[in-house]
Amino acid sequence: MNRGLFRGMMIRDCKSHGFFDGHNCPACNEEGKFIMSDRERDILGRRMAGILRHFPEKFDLDMDLNGWVDIREMVEALRDRDRRMHWLRPHHIRAVSETCTKGRYDVRGDMVRATYAHTVEIELDLPTDDIPELLYFPCSAEESIVLIEHGIKPGDRKHVHLSKTITAAANAGYIHNNRPRIVEVDCIQMEANGDTIYHAGTTVYLTEEVEARYCSLVDEEHPELAECLDRWITEEEAAAEEE
Repeated sequence: MNRGLFRGMMIRDCKSHGFFDGHNCPACNEEGKFIMSDRERDILGRRMAGILRHFPEKFDLDMDLNGWVDIREMVEALRDRDRRMHWLRPHHIRAVSETCTKGRYDVRGDMVRATYAHTVEIELDLPTDDIPELLYFPCSAEESIVLIEHGIKPGDRKHVHLSKTITAAANAGYIHNNRPRIVEVDCIQMEANGDTIYHAGTTVYLTEEVEARYCSLVDEEHPELAECLDRWITEEEAAAEEE
C-alpha cells in the first residue's frame, strides 16, 4: 500500500522550514517530502497521548520525574505491540509533536513528553511567567453553581486545565455540553496569594486548584460566548438538514 495516497491532509517535511501540514510549505510553497497521512497521524497521536499522559507502564516504558520518555524506546514499543505500525520511525514522533497546533507535546533532544492532561504523577517544570490576568474554565450550567461556591478541583486529572480565551474555553466545553457556561479566573489574585499557574501547550494553563474566591461567571451575553453560540446553532441546523 502506498502510504502517500490517503485522502485529505498530511504531514510533509520542508528541508528549509521543517514539518508542516498540507501539500505545500506555508513559508516557501515547496511541496516537501511526504512523512505521514492524516490517518496515520491520528492513530499515532492517540497512542502518544495514552503513553505520555496515562499509561507508559503498559508499554514497558520508563518515564522520568518530569514526564519525559525516550523517543526511540517509544517507537520500538509501539512497533512491537502493533505490526500495523511497522512504518514508524523517530521522526514521525517529532512530526506529530511539531505540527500540533495546541502544543500537546514537547520534544527535547531524544526525549518527548506531553505538556498537559496527565493522570500519572509527574512534577511539572513548565514556565510560570507571563500568565494572563484572566483565564477561563468551561462547565455545565449545573456545575457552574457548585464551582462558584466551592472552587475548581482537578477531578481525574492531576491539574485544573484553564483556557486563555473565552472562545477556547467554550469550544472545549462544547465537546461535553452543548451550551457550556464559562467560569472566569482571577489569575492576578491567585499569583499574589502564592498560587502557581503553569503555561502548558499553546492556549492551556495548569494549576493545582482554583479557590472559589477567584471565580466568577462569564455573562451568557458576553460577545465571545454569544458568537460561539451563534456558530454552534448554525452548525447544528446544517447538520440536522443533512440527516
